Amino acid sequence: MTPDPVPPARDSAPPPRRAAVPLTKEPEEPREPTEPGPPPHHTHPPNLTAGERGRGHRTHRPWSARRIPAALVASVILVAAVAALVDVVAVRAGRPAAAWRRHLTHALATRPVDDVWMLTGAAVAAAVGVWLIVLALTPGLRHWLPLRSPAPGLRALLDRDGTAALLRDAAMRVAGVSMARIRVRRHRVKARADVRFRDPQQVKDDLTAVLNEERDRLALARPPRIVVRVRQRTN
Repeated sequence: MTPDPVPPARDSAPPPRRAAVPLTKEPEEPREPTEPGPPPHHTHPPNLTAGERGRGHRTHRPWSARRIPAALVASVILVAAVAALVDVVAVRAGRPAAAWRRHLTHALATRPVDDVWMLTGAAVAAAVGVWLIVLALTPGLRHWLPLRSPAPGLRALLDRDGTAALLRDAAMRVAGVSMARIRVRRHRVKARADVRFRDPQQVKDDLTAVLNEERDRLALARPPRIVVRVRQRTN
């Protein structure tokens, strides 16, 4: 009689112990990640604002490939080199020199330095040389506007037409503006708007504030100055 109640007591004891273990561990696990969770959210905004306001991460325009000028210069040099090489080979083969080379050699040997054609050729050659130097020292791609970057290795650009479209959409949201024309340059944005109702001065002030806000939202590396002109339209 005594050994019979002992085994049921041992069998019934483990289930409540096994069930109590996961119940105590499950509520503790979600509490641990929730406590260190808020600090990273509080640390991200200062880093982003510091990256946006810091001028060390201003991007620049990428350098253009200059394919068209390079192709033109290479074509001219190739044609001149091939023509001179063919004429030299012909002379070495016993044939007379080409008429253009004889005429060019005679003109260079007989014309004085102050001749009109000599000065014209020198001016053209100097202009072409200056043009090539400017192309080599400037990045080009003036139609693109660089944006601020949160990291030095990142680069972002915005097209001028896209910038003008965004500013035009913002201008059309101003009450009283019936039509807006936006022209974006590197250092200045010209905005012209037609006013159908309201005071033109109030519309101009609201339009200037809206365009400045939209320009700041674009995060341009060199924000251009905005010039607003409005005119009253009654017809």
